[in-house]
Formats: sequence, C-alpha cells, structure tokens
Amino acid sequence: MSPLKFRNNIKEKIMTLNLSLPGNFRYQPQELVEIFGYDYLFGPVGEVELATIETLFDIGVISRADYNLLSSDIRTLVLNISTSQVDEIERKITKHDIRAWVKLAQGICDKTLGRWIHVPLTSYDPLDTARILQFSRAYQKVLRPKIGEVGGILVSLVEKYAHTLQIGRTHGQHALPITVGFWLANILHRLIYNAMKMEECADQLVGKISGAVGAHNAQVGLGIAEKCGEISFEKRVLIKLGLKPAPISSQILPPEPLSYFLFSCTMLSGTLGQFGSDARHLMRTEIAEIGEPFEVGQVGSSTMAHKLNPINFENLEGMWLRTKNEFNKVLETLSSDHQRDLVGSSLMRDFPIIVINLTQQLNTLLKKNKAGQRFLERLTVNEAACQKNFTLSANVILAEPIYLALQMYGYLGDAHKLVNERAMPISQAKSIPLIQAIEEIAEQDPEVESVLSKIPVEFRELFNHPENYTGDAAVKALEIVQIAKDKLSRF
Repeated sequence: MSPLKFRNNIKEKIMTLNLSLPGNFRYQPQELVEIFGYDYLFGPVGEVELATIETLFDIGVISRADYNLLSSDIRTLVLNISTSQVDEIERKITKHDIRAWVKLAQGICDKTLGRWIHVPLTSYDPLDTARILQFSRAYQKVLRPKIGEVGGILVSLVEKYAHTLQIGRTHGQHALPITVGFWLANILHRLIYNAMKMEECADQLVGKISGAVGAHNAQVGLGIAEKCGEISFEKRVLIKLGLKPAPISSQILPPEPLSYFLFSCTMLSGTLGQFGSDARHLMRTEIAEIGEPFEVGQVGSSTMAHKLNPINFENLEGMWLRTKNEFNKVLETLSSDHQRDLVGSSLMRDFPIIVINLTQQLNTLLKKNKAGQRFLERLTVNEAACQKNFTLSANVILAEPIYLALQMYGYLGDAHKLVNERAMPISQAKSIPLIQAIEEIAEQDPEVESVLSKIPVEFRELFNHPENYTGDAAVKALEIVQIAKDKLSRF
C-alpha cells in the first residue's frame, strides 16, 4: 500500500477508531484513552520500532540514504497503525500480532527502508517495552497529578477537623474518643505511603531490547553489538524512549518491576476502598456524622424518594474489590515456561484495568459540580451528630483510664473486673458516669476508697470529662499533615 493510500485510509478510519479501555464499558476514564484506548495500543510499539531504526542508523548499520527515507510523514503513519488494523491482518494472514504490525509498517515504507523494520528484534522487545511506556505514562500524566490533588484536599480536611470530637470505633462498637481529623489523617498517611511506593516502583520500570531468548543473540552474532562500543545497543534504543534496560531478561521482561508497580496501585486502591467503607458507614441514618454532597436532580432510589445513598463512597469500595481480584491475574504471570510461553499473554492485556479502576476512584473524589467544587472538598461533617453519638457512650467510655489508674495507684485486685462487673451495671442502671459508680462502690469497699484517694485530682477530674480523653489525636493528625505536605511537594 502506498503512503498516500495508507494516509487516506487513516483519515477515513480516524472517525471510527475503537477507543474503548480494557474492562467494563461503564468505567472509561477519558484521560487514559490516549494511553490504553484499544486502537492506540500499537502506537508505543511503533515508537520502539522507530527508536530501533534510529539506533541502527546511529551506529552505522543503516546508511544515510536508507534512513532519509524515514520522513516525518512515514513516522506519523507508522505511529498511527491501529490495533484494529493489526487484528485484521492477524486474523486473515499472519496469525501473529507483531508480524501483522510489521507487514502493515512495511507496507507504508519504501521497500529499501521497510527491510529494516523489526531488525534485530523479537516480538516482545517492542510489546513488553511498549507496555512499560504505557504504564509509565499513565502514572506520570494521570495517576501522579490526581494523587497529589486528592492528597492536598485531604490535608485541608485533616487540618479543618483536627480538633473535632468523634467517638472512635473498634469492632463496630464505641471505643475511645478521637477526632474526625485523626480518622482522616490515618487515610491520608496510607495514601501518602502508597503514593511514595508507587513513585519508587514507577521509577524502577524497565524495558528490553534483548532478542528471542534475552541473550542479545542477533545483536552479538551479526556484529551489531560490536558497533556500539561501551553503550550497548539495547541501552541506546531505550535511552531514546526514556527507559532503563532490565539487567537481564528472557524473551520477556522479568515480571517483578511491573508487578510491584501494579501492586502499589492495588494498595492505594485499598486505601481509597477503606475510606469509602468508613465514610459510607458514617453516613448511616442512625450515625449521620458524614455527609455526601448531592447534586440537583440526583436520586437515591427508583422508588424511595427520600433516600440519599452513599453512591460515591460505595463506588470507592466497589472499585477496590474489582481491583484486588484483577491483581490475581498479575500473580498468575510471575511464572513462565523457560524463556517464555504464551499462557500469560491474554492475562497481561487486562493489566491496565488496575490503573483504570484506581483512576476511577480518584476521579470519584475529584468530580466537580456545576460550581467547580470537587466532591471530596464538599464532604461535610455533622458536628452535632458527632456530639450526639459521643454522648451515647459518654458515661462508660472512660473504663480504660479508670481501671488503669486504680491499678497504678495500688488496687491489688482485678481492677478490670471491678470496672466491668461491678461498676458498669451501676452506671448503666442509673445512667451515671462510670467514675460515680466507682465512688458508690468505694463507699462500701475500703480498699477501693483508699486507692481512689491516692489518684491525683487532675485524673479524677478527667474521669468526669470524657471529651478531653482524646490522647494526642489532634497532635498526631497535624503531624501527619506536615509529613504529607512535605511528600506532596514532590508531586
């Protein structure tokens, strides 16, 4: 096919490109389309192939006359070979995707130039390296800035609610007092921790130009390697692509660098899933400490018109469940027969779903309303509900410091049992603070009375003000804010 005819075909097909992302059609973050959109998947393959031709010219294997045939128009056409075109040639002729791509690329070029396409590569030199380019770009262009944006909003929320009283919960039951900011700071810290791991793993993504078994056989055997001097042919090609070479590879890249990157994405997805779970439970009617902002016209039920469902928080958690199951596919590809088999090939086509799901979660938090405000910014905390819920257990939640103080100041019996079995029933029956129940017991129990008299006044006063028993929740929350600000400055 002549370049002109191919160019016309490109113009005709551009309107009918299949730009769907892997996975469910419902979840299609548009900012990832140019990276993982179906008909764009072979663009990076073209980049690797073109970088290889450039390197062959650099070291004197390709003559200037041949290389000059690689015009800007030819480059554009090669980079625009669509996956659907490759599929068609693969189905009808080659039964092999890269040979189909090579056939299409050679059809664009003059035969003199075309003979250099895919020399001295094997299929997974461009395929694996292209895949790394895609994930690296998805991180740099999409995930990284979005993580920074979400982190910045969480920082503001932690600062805002660092001192807002909230009852802590363990096992779904009221535990000890904390603050809303402290709860959010735990989410923020996990987000930052996983973001730093992702940054580290993204920096360790590598490519390969090592041939059919990874031993650079063609490069060494056909004299290409000796023309390269101290900088290997593989490294020269990858430098053009902004990548580092794997220290050693088979026909495919060692799976660990990409697997660890995808694991870091999965871990961050889990953090956002935790946030979704926490928030949707705090939105329960009987709790109502957190509010999810609703838009005009939004409905919570097809029949129950009164409902305001935590749909965004549910989606955060649901995406995590999808992601953790997708990561199992990554684990399945950690083993390959000898230098390579095709078992994992179909699984690897689904790897982008992990990034897509994570992007979907981040987009949920960053979704803007008509006024341009992001969803996470519009999160509301009902301080009155926090106070109401806190009050439900205010009489008994200081069981911990009371029993510890009794033991610290001389009670020789089981202070925990004293509080649990003797004081709690009195407190609950009379609706009085636990310390008052202990004081009633002390009137009949000289040992308890003696120990109570030794407990410092400031502690006795604390036992009457459970709202002050928040430990260093606010301090810790603000400490995490400072750590997060430092880390986020790198984003």
